[in-house]
Amino acid sequence: MVKHIVCFKLAQPTEKLLKETENVLLSMRGKVPTAIEVQVSLDELHSARSYDIMLEVKVADWKALDEYQNDPYHCNIVKKHMHAVSQSSIAMDFTIAE
Repeated sequence: MVKHIVCFKLAQPTEKLLKETENVLLSMRGKVPTAIEVQVSLDELHSARSYDIMLEVKVADWKALDEYQNDPYHCNIVKKHMHAVSQSSIAMDFTIAE
């Protein structure tokens, strides 16, 4: 199994935009076949170095991660939204025990 984590800093992190963004990210459930699990967390500390929202996606293997990255729904809906609202992002991908 592989876990894909992305933290996003939104350009304008209003409550409305955070909720909308959370919903967009969670909308991958059932629409992106290689995404076994999709979880979203919102920052609660709100420090200067905090990121606003975190996406965690679990996929079967590295091939599935590549398929996830190129999935039409992920690219045309989710990435499009995230690029429009994000100021910056960081990511980490790693193998996890099954």
